Amino acid sequence: MDLGDDGTELGGHAFGNLFIVAMTGITGSFESALRASSRVLAVRGRIVPSTLTHVTLFAELADDRVMAGESRVPHGEAPIRRVFLEPDAPAAYPEAVAAILDADLIILGPGSLYTSVLPNLLVPDIAAALEATRAPVVYVANVATQPGETDGYSLEDHVEALRRHLGRPVIDIVLANDNLAPLERNPKLPLVPPILGSSRNGYVPDLMLADLISDAQPTRHDPDRLAAAIARLLRDAGRRGGDSGA
Repeated sequence: MDLGDDGTELGGHAFGNLFIVAMTGITGSFESALRASSRVLAVRGRIVPSTLTHVTLFAELADDRVMAGESRVPHGEAPIRRVFLEPDAPAAYPEAVAAILDADLIILGPGSLYTSVLPNLLVPDIAAALEATRAPVVYVANVATQPGETDGYSLEDHVEALRRHLGRPVIDIVLANDNLAPLERNPKLPLVPPILGSSRNGYVPDLMLADLISDAQPTRHDPDRLAAAIARLLRDAGRRGGDSGA
C-alpha cells in the first residue's frame, strides 16, 4: 500500500479503496469482498473487477521518470506520457469479459483518465472484448481537466490518450459537456471545450453534447443530468438494434 502525503498508510487513498481492502481481509478474497461490499452498500447492479491479478499502476512521465502507484501518479510534476501495469498482461476476470460482450451499451468513465479509466483497459482481454462487442462504446469525457493528470488537455487529447494506450479505435461515441456558462463567472475554471477535431490517426468517434455539469460544482458532473444523457444513448442503441433485427 502506498504511503500518503501525511506519511501514513491511509493517507492519499480514497474511502472506496480502503473499504475494499478492509472487506478483503474480512471475507478472505477480493472477489468475495466485492460481493459483500455491494450488499453492505446496497449497490444496484453488479460490480465485477477487470482482473483478480495483483497489479501495480506505473506512469512514465515526459521527463522520463517513472511513478509507481495510483496515488503517486498525479504528483510527478511532469506531463504523463503513458501508463502501464506490472505484470503487463494480467488475466481478465471472465465475468467482466462476458458482461462486455453481452452489454447493450458500454460506458467508460467518468473518472480520472490515467488512474481510473485507463488501468482497466490495459488488461488485454478487456480491450479485446471492447473491440469485439456489438454494443456501442461510449466515453464520458470529464467536464474539466485534472491537476497532475490532464492539465491543458483538449477533448481530443483525452480521446487520443485512450486510442494510443489501447492501440485500437474502440470508442464509438464521446459524451461531452457543452455548458460553458460558468466560465463567464470564473474564466479560470479548467473546463474542457466540447470540440472534437479531425483525428491525428483518421479516427473520429461520434460526439454527443449535453449540459452535464453540476450547478454547485461546475468542474464535476451532475449525476441526474449524466444519467439522463446515458438513458438517451441507451434508447438510441435499442432503436438501432431493433432496426437491424438484432
